[in-house]
Amino acid sequence: MKLTLSIIIPCYNEKNTILKILEKIKDVRLIGIEKEIIIIDDFSIDGTREILTSLHDYNIIFNDKNYGKGFSIREGLKHASGEIIIIQDADLEYNPQNYKDLVQPILENNVQVVYGSRVIGPNSTIHSHYSFYLGGLFLTRLTNVLYHSKLTDQPTCYKVFKKSILDAIELKENRFGFCSEVTSKLLSKNIEPYEVPIDYFPRNKSDGKKISWKDGIRAIYIILKYRIMSV
Repeated sequence: MKLTLSIIIPCYNEKNTILKILEKIKDVRLIGIEKEIIIIDDFSIDGTREILTSLHDYNIIFNDKNYGKGFSIREGLKHASGEIIIIQDADLEYNPQNYKDLVQPILENNVQVVYGSRVIGPNSTIHSHYSFYLGGLFLTRLTNVLYHSKLTDQPTCYKVFKKSILDAIELKENRFGFCSEVTSKLLSKNIEPYEVPIDYFPRNKSDGKKISWKDGIRAIYIILKYRIMSV
């Protein structure tokens, strides 16, 4: 019996990369696993919606306004039928050929959650813009100090879950706070993500990177909030 991997792709204004990342996902071969691709367009205004409207081989959801990444992920989860869930950005920073390494611990080692770490990956010397890189390090260290964890890359996009784990967590964050929220709630349940190295090819603001310093402040608040609530 084949398992299904639900690939949830929140997408906002990615007309230059959406077809390229879908092609890369299509090229991934996973033995014994079927791929279910769910794209959530978060009210793109750059032509991405028109591109997606022309596609027929994917489960595509169109948000009625721009809500944010976390909201879009929740919408995708409503439509996911796979036993395993992976979050995939619609740009080209992350390499779908890493899927095999990301799902293997769940299949073979009874792991419940896997994070793809850019810090221990083969391209670990290639970083985002300095502010993004330092911000990621700070959020990871803050998480480790408060939750007594040993993560190397908390804000990574590549997060893989047994669907049953996500079904047991109430997610509320609409924007990029999803990463800190889901990590904090997992660690509060004594579930520490297993990390594997991944490839990483960063882009900057001029290439379309959307996260800002305000999202960083929000992430700090979330980490502190759920730590206090779990005490």
